Amino acid sequence: MNCADRSLNKQDIYIEDGIIKEISFLIERDADDIINADGLLCGPGIVDMHVHMRDPGQTHKEDMYTMSAAAAAGGVTTVLAMPNTNPPVSSVEVLSDILIRAKNAGINILQAACVTENMCGDKLSDFSALKAAGASAFSDDGRPVENARIMLQALKAAAALDVPVLSHAEDLNIVNGGIMNEGEISRRLGVKGIDRASEDASTAREAALAAASGCGIHICHVSTRGSLAIIRDAKRRGVKITCETAPHYFTLTDDVLLSRDADYRMNPPLREREDVEAVIRGIIDGTIDALATDHAPHTPQEKADFETAPNGIIGLETLLPISYTNLVRAGHIDIFKLFELLTYNPAAILRTAANRFNEGDRADFVIFDPHEQFKVDVNKLHGKSKNTAFKNMSFYGVIKVTICGGNIIYQV
Repeated sequence: MNCADRSLNKQDIYIEDGIIKEISFLIERDADDIINADGLLCGPGIVDMHVHMRDPGQTHKEDMYTMSAAAAAGGVTTVLAMPNTNPPVSSVEVLSDILIRAKNAGINILQAACVTENMCGDKLSDFSALKAAGASAFSDDGRPVENARIMLQALKAAAALDVPVLSHAEDLNIVNGGIMNEGEISRRLGVKGIDRASEDASTAREAALAAASGCGIHICHVSTRGSLAIIRDAKRRGVKITCETAPHYFTLTDDVLLSRDADYRMNPPLREREDVEAVIRGIIDGTIDALATDHAPHTPQEKADFETAPNGIIGLETLLPISYTNLVRAGHIDIFKLFELLTYNPAAILRTAANRFNEGDRADFVIFDPHEQFKVDVNKLHGKSKNTAFKNMSFYGVIKVTICGGNIIYQV
């Protein structure tokens, strides 16, 4: 699959020392491993720019190695790990420990550092030291940076270092203890809802700060039609703003919460049909730059009670199949656009390389069957936690092989 010229070619790929050595219609070389991918699609390894690894400090939910196993099973070869760990990633010591251990994880793990010290919200982390130590982005994801002055300082500091800032766009004053989207379903359940304005108001502020500073900003997990309108308008005006959404925001609506199953609770919450349709339009017209999972593992015990459970769902193993099924097979976009959203755009936002099927590129691939359907079975998932919102749902696009740096890290 060559996204550059938007072509599907039946060719051989020869990999040596972790890079693509040759792409040709017939390669006759000795090889340690030969993969027969006849009838399958081979795409670039997926770059998931929004993952909660839970390591360090919350490894009862997930750790670096179980996260990597789940990523491999989903065709994901690069992740950006969020810094809301315990302790948070706001010191060189914590960052360095993660990056040293990540060398043995099997996939490419990029690590974001905190915008503010220990996510306190009122004092910037040492951007220069953290960037020098290997931070790939800055974010306080899991909570917003509520102080606009601090966020403006962050945008300027990050721009000087050519590193992205990722914003969790949410106004906590509007959230005010809500646990799901405010609307008919929240009223029927008798639980406190969250007005869309919590996301929209924060997104508008971030767009204004980016416009005022001339610096870039990335908006995480966009879920409302209002936020998309704000971002679309900002892009039209030349503001340096990018955004991502997640599969649950173009697949599910808040009516699934009538089951009172906490595996349907995430932040931002699932919205209504009009928002789902707006997200799909945003994907089609380019307002949305990337698809990411917001992979957020929690234990069954933590997710047991609907009203007190923490927000978040897992998503690494279902990112490609759900996106392929509900975007490509549904006729909204083509396969090339899908991999722009899954790989090339997030890689560009993160200033990292992606396999473009050129000789000399890093050999990161996913091989999948676009015609084979499967049912999501929580007992077959590879991570520690099983809190998927898609259990027992069926999707096309079975992952057959994942290759990272020339190594086969997953194969069925």
